[in-house]
Amino acid sequence: MNSVAAQGSLIVISGPSGVGKASVLKALLVKSPDLYYSISTTTRLPRRMPDGTVERDGVEYFFVSDQEFKSMIEQDEFLEWAEFNGHYYGTPRAYVEKLLVEGKKVVLELETKGAAQIQKIMPEATLIFLVPPSMNELECRLVGRRTEDLNEVDKRIGIAYEEMKAAVLYDYQVVNDVVDRAADQIKDIIDVVTFDHRQL
Repeated sequence: MNSVAAQGSLIVISGPSGVGKASVLKALLVKSPDLYYSISTTTRLPRRMPDGTVERDGVEYFFVSDQEFKSMIEQDEFLEWAEFNGHYYGTPRAYVEKLLVEGKKVVLELETKGAAQIQKIMPEATLIFLVPPSMNELECRLVGRRTEDLNEVDKRIGIAYEEMKAAVLYDYQVVNDVVDRAADQIKDIIDVVTFDHRQL
């Protein structure tokens, strides 16, 4: 697998629930059109987004049943997978490996468990952790986005505190105080690490 990754560049973006990963990633992809985003597969239901639209299958995620997901695990179809807050999430293997073989820059948005798996099997991957300006701000964002009921929000806040402990294991940490600024910082990191990668 390492020889596959060596031909391209893999960038992993993580952060606690509610930190704004989707918004920053959306801005990043506009600023860096040469990045390829790998859509994850999940067993959770589509969520209503802040702009009022609902997540679409094959756009934000591939939505599957628990049974379908477990079948994909058995067939080794995931590069990584993890259970988060009662649902499964995984990165389809074939798409990522194809892009890396072609020398592309691939970006993944993963929970901390999934990122840890990538770090083990592909240590050359660049891991970036998105952090909130403060935990109080993070709690306000989780409540304010109104995508889950209060019980679900409470669970996500508890998980977020645990996820923050993983930040020290990442190559870089970026504060998401302003989405556009955070996206610029991540773009700068990617430009540097992929330039260094080409020199090897």
